[in-house]
Amino acid sequence: MSLEKQLQDRSNHQCELCNSTDSLSIYEVPPTSNANIDNCIYVCNECKSQIEKTEQLNPEHWKVLSDTMWSESPAVQVVAWRMLSRLRNEGWASDNLDILYLDEENLEWAKKTGDHENEGTVEFHQDSNGARLYEGDTVVLIKTLDVKGSSLSAKLGTVVKNIRLVHDNVEQIEGKVEGQTIVILTKYLRKG
Repeated sequence: MSLEKQLQDRSNHQCELCNSTDSLSIYEVPPTSNANIDNCIYVCNECKSQIEKTEQLNPEHWKVLSDTMWSESPAVQVVAWRMLSRLRNEGWASDNLDILYLDEENLEWAKKTGDHENEGTVEFHQDSNGARLYEGDTVVLIKTLDVKGSSLSAKLGTVVKNIRLVHDNVEQIEGKVEGQTIVILTKYLRKG
C-alpha cells in the first residue's frame, strides 16, 4: 500500500491538523530522511504553507489544534507542538501547549528544527510599496543606484527581470542590470 493511501486511511481523507478536505498532500515532518507513515502527515495547502512559512500564520486557523493535537500519531503531535509554540503569544495556544504531553523522544524530535524558538510572524521580501516579491518577478528601480565595486550605475526606471530572492535577508534581491548580477535593496524597487 502506498504511503499516501496509508495516510488517507489514517486521516479519513482529511487534513490531520485542521480537518479540511481540500487540496491534501503529504508533509514530511523534518528532520526526516526516509518518509514513512510514522514521520509524515496528511495536510491541506493552507496548513502546509503556514508550517513551511511561505504564508503568514493565521491564529484563527490553528484554534482547531485544541482537538487535533490529541492525535495518536506522533508526527501530528510534533507538528501541533511546533505550531502551538510558534503561536505561544496567543492565550489559547499557550494553554494548549501547557497540556499537550509529548514523551521524551517525540519532544526531542519536535525541538530538533528549532522552530519552537521562533515567533509566529514570518518576514517576506516586499517592494517599496509593500507588495510581496517572488522568485522570477520583474521589478523596476525607483532610484538611480551606483553599484559598489563597479562603474555601473543602475538608472531610475530600469527594469530588472527574473529576480532571485536573497534567502537570508528579506531586504535584498539579486538581479541582472546590463548583464551584471547585482544585489538590490528592496526599498529601491517596485514590482513591475
